[in-house]
Amino acid sequence: MTASSPVGTGPARTLWIAESFAGTIQGEGPSAGTPAMFIRTSGCNLACAWCDTPYTWDGTRFDLPAERARRSVPELTAWAAARPEPLAVLTGGEPLMQQRALVPLARALAGLGKRVEVETNGTYAPTADLTCLGVHFNVSPKLASAGMPGERAIRPDVLEAFAATPSRVFKFVVGNPADLDQVDALVTRCGLTEVWVMPEGTTPGAVIDGMRTLVPAAVRRGYRISPRLHVLLWGDERGR
Repeated sequence: MTASSPVGTGPARTLWIAESFAGTIQGEGPSAGTPAMFIRTSGCNLACAWCDTPYTWDGTRFDLPAERARRSVPELTAWAAARPEPLAVLTGGEPLMQQRALVPLARALAGLGKRVEVETNGTYAPTADLTCLGVHFNVSPKLASAGMPGERAIRPDVLEAFAATPSRVFKFVVGNPADLDQVDALVTRCGLTEVWVMPEGTTPGAVIDGMRTLVPAAVRRGYRISPRLHVLLWGDERGR
């Protein structure tokens, strides 16, 4: 499997978008349960084994030209303006691959009075143009259980840059409590705080069992547990 990388093409005020949807909630992290709209970018620099949005990057299983479209910042802003949800989540794929166009989109969404969250794998550092907008970052570095080479998935310098950013949390997807040893090492090495851990799983049963398993080890470390509310409610249904 290979990751798609459409970044760097097209004008600065358009993005490759896989989908946009609303009428739902943020399912993960500190904003879980908040009514939210999602704008999902296409393209990712990683290829995680358990990825639940492979249609954003995996050309071996999906027809990527059919799965993505170029959409302008004004078009996306007009769509968001017609929605009542207070939270706009920019996700992927990896949205910071298209950071040049993401900045005017985030600025426009904030101008609508939306609270903006960016979900990122932590391999691209945010620019000052983006952080100054007051967006919140949900940084999700990929552990060894994701099946990616460490030098590709973990960028200590980027994680340190995020650690110095005012509004961010670090959210790790873990397969079992043993993965927390790698989380501990990154916390120590990169000075991470506001750490959340979340079980891998795309069925309600897997998420609930994973959370139950994680709680004792997370409590000992002072880490917070993130649910996957969208999975508990709708399984792996797309657009939720």
